[in-house]
Amino acid sequence: MEKNLFEISNKNNRGEEKSAKKKSLHFDLYKKNTLNSIHDVECFLNNFHHYIKYLKLYKIMKK
Repeated sequence: MEKNLFEISNKNNRGEEKSAKKKSLHFDLYKKNTLNSIHDVECFLNNFHHYIKYLKLYKIMKK
C-alpha cells in the first residue's frame, strides 16, 4: 500500500508516540529572567566603561 503524504502521523521521528500534554507558559518567570538579563547587561556596560579607563592608563604606563 502506498502511504499518503498528507496523512498526519502522531509519531515523532523516532517512531514514539507524541504526548498530548502542552507546556504552559509562565509569564512571571519570563519577566523575571528578562529583568535579570537586562540588569546583567547594564552592569557589564558600566564595568566596561571603567575597564576602558584602566586600559588607557595601562597604555600610558607601558610607554
